[in-house]
Amino acid sequence: MAITFEVIHKDIAGRVGKLRVNDKTVRTPALLPVVNPHLPLVTPREMQEMGVEALITNAYIFRRSTEFHDRALAEGLHGVLDFDGVIMTDSGSFQLSVYGEVEVSNPDTLEFQQAIKSDIVVPLDIPTPPDAGPGRAARELAVTMERIREAQALFPDANLAAPVQGGIFTDLREKAGRAVRDLDFTFAPIGAVVPLMESYRYKELVQVVLAAKRGLSPATAVHLFGAGHPSMFALAVAMGCDLFDSAAYALFAREGRYITPHGSLKIDELAELPCACRVCRSMTADELRKSDDRERLLALHNLHVTLAEIARIRQAIQDGTLWELVDERCRSHPRLLDGYRELLAHAAELERDDPVSKRRFFYRGSETCRRTEVLRFHEVIPRIPLGERVLVSFNGQEASGFDTVLNFKPPFGPYPVELAETFPVGQSEVPEWDDDMVRSGCAGIRALMEAHPGSRFAVRCGEEWAPLVLEEVPGAEVLYEQV
Repeated sequence: MAITFEVIHKDIAGRVGKLRVNDKTVRTPALLPVVNPHLPLVTPREMQEMGVEALITNAYIFRRSTEFHDRALAEGLHGVLDFDGVIMTDSGSFQLSVYGEVEVSNPDTLEFQQAIKSDIVVPLDIPTPPDAGPGRAARELAVTMERIREAQALFPDANLAAPVQGGIFTDLREKAGRAVRDLDFTFAPIGAVVPLMESYRYKELVQVVLAAKRGLSPATAVHLFGAGHPSMFALAVAMGCDLFDSAAYALFAREGRYITPHGSLKIDELAELPCACRVCRSMTADELRKSDDRERLLALHNLHVTLAEIARIRQAIQDGTLWELVDERCRSHPRLLDGYRELLAHAAELERDDPVSKRRFFYRGSETCRRTEVLRFHEVIPRIPLGERVLVSFNGQEASGFDTVLNFKPPFGPYPVELAETFPVGQSEVPEWDDDMVRSGCAGIRALMEAHPGSRFAVRCGEEWAPLVLEEVPGAEVLYEQV
């Protein structure tokens, strides 16, 4: 297969990379706008001029279209859509998820996608809904894998995608990921997650995606099917998703909804247009509301905002600030915050791929204490050589009678002065200390004590922190700071 994926920058599990499909290259993370040839609110040519490098369309719609079927076979998708970038086609699985059946077989849709010159071809996978039981999910996963193997056998030279299914069952998702890895695929969409996102079940979404990622090869480009709203892109990228397809820019426009990075607003209720795109800077909210071209203008705005969020995420990965962006975006809705906290519950899993040094570390609340950088610091701090008598000083004051004196910075904990300018201590910004961050720092003291049972520890702190230290670090002597 002529699909390759090269990772250039990493942060958490997010990757900035290059997806090469034949002779075309797509920067990732990437958005693939969904294009319906019958409803061209924004044309593919306009999308290309806006910087879109890949899009997705539905082969089933082309197959059944009296207007476009013959043209697609004669001219190919790139000619019909007037688009030079990568075109991916859905097999009809979306219709299968909505209507329960489609009038096409797996070999037929694969042959048709090849005939219309799709760059990335998708087998007819079975999208198992979240309410399905484990038995049904396992049976439908078996059918999906059978069809993926059939696709490989029938079209060995095609640029095939291998959808990862399994419902909400993490064991099945991981099993599917391993099966796709064993078949040597480099492009894997995670399917049947739209119902989770539509019902704001982001905690389960995180569980499903991370399970699939555990099975997949790290070299596989991961596409999250149907992830339409930019408010959740940062969370999905932090999980390790590299590509998204979205029809939200058009669907929301038809409903009069104005997309922002934090959510969507009703255009009928807006007094201002809080965006710098060319649509919003060329008219007032009232003019947009009353425009005869309102739906198209809203679609253009929505697409601009969505593409800008993808660019913002790519920059955050390169800057090493993806955690801060995830934290910011996930506070826009309580259920997104559930997803964020579930992601943090897997910090030990994510830490293995997270870079050891970054530009900065901003403390943004109690969730920050569970980030990968804090976890790694607590893992490496026990390597520090210590003497028999050890002092951990909250304010940096030294004292006689100690063999080792360590400073203290929450949420990390104790550190030797030699590490004061290194990441993460030297590049961290924290507000006035709170209980959560100090408790996290005390966990670092406990890790150090457990690694050095022959040393005796004392903690010098102010009176306000003494009760917390006594609770969190039993066995350590507490000394009060000198005023």
